[in-house]
Amino acid sequence: MTVAPLDPYSAVVTAVSERVGPSVASLRVTAGVVGGRRPVGSGSAVLITPDGFALTSAHVVSEHRRGDATLADGTGLSFQVVGADPLSDLAVVRLDGSGLPPAPLGDADRLRVGQLVVAIGNPLGMSGSVTAGVVSALGRAFPTRQGRAARLVENVIQTDAALHPGNSGGALCDGAAEVVGINTAVVGPLAGQGLGLAVPINAVTRAIVSALINEGRVRRAYLGIAGGSRPLPPRVAAATGRTHGFEVVEVVPGSPAAEAGILPEDVIVDLDGIPVAEAGRIQGLMTAERIGRRAALRLARRGVLRELSAELRELDIGRA
Repeated sequence: MTVAPLDPYSAVVTAVSERVGPSVASLRVTAGVVGGRRPVGSGSAVLITPDGFALTSAHVVSEHRRGDATLADGTGLSFQVVGADPLSDLAVVRLDGSGLPPAPLGDADRLRVGQLVVAIGNPLGMSGSVTAGVVSALGRAFPTRQGRAARLVENVIQTDAALHPGNSGGALCDGAAEVVGINTAVVGPLAGQGLGLAVPINAVTRAIVSALINEGRVRRAYLGIAGGSRPLPPRVAAATGRTHGFEVVEVVPGSPAAEAGILPEDVIVDLDGIPVAEAGRIQGLMTAERIGRRAALRLARRGVLRELSAELRELDIGRA
């Protein structure tokens, strides 16, 4: 029997499935109860090292610490949660195995709208499911929360590849069979059909993954402001060469921003010389390396440029 050659589209999707499929595991999260353990959640995970480290979504594991994983070939392994970061919706688990097939990681910053992507996961408990579509938008954001701290996950990938509950934590791959995103959310029927979101794999998320593997958590600096982008007054724009800044709407009492003298209606132009005009830009600068350091802030107050400095502290999830 002669097998008909695949058309180019099918050939790409098939090649991606064959390359990455063995690296995607089905997770069953369990919790201890009297007499044993019971399932409390499920999802997918993507192996990233041969010794069992795997990426998944933080909301898949929630506050739980262990469970069971099933590989594409039916192999069953237990896993432990290494670290979870709800503010990026990423978590790292470690499967109890060795010689496992890791998936190659790509760079989501190179994606283009309309590009082919393939999602691999375990929707509705059906392991090894593959769907395909395109990148329908880039630069999306969705809110996350941990304790009293809230954050926007930036530069999220939007795709029309079909995603369902259970796909969370699974792989979103490009046509070169590299994982460019971790599937995280499905847009509900009241908001639209055929839209899914994935946390991108890029330099920012690689740093988060590294912190989770090495420290079990992600440390962030904290400034203590809320607000949004606004155009700069003409005089300030001319003096700075910028068009927009970040208008402060709220200053958290007792925060580094409050101690530095930042006030509502101030418009921050830059932080340590780096232009800031959106919340995501300021969030991106609140890295662990800035904890305990002073940040130079240039801002406009009633149309006049001022310079302040704030000593950044570590984000306290319970108090933020």
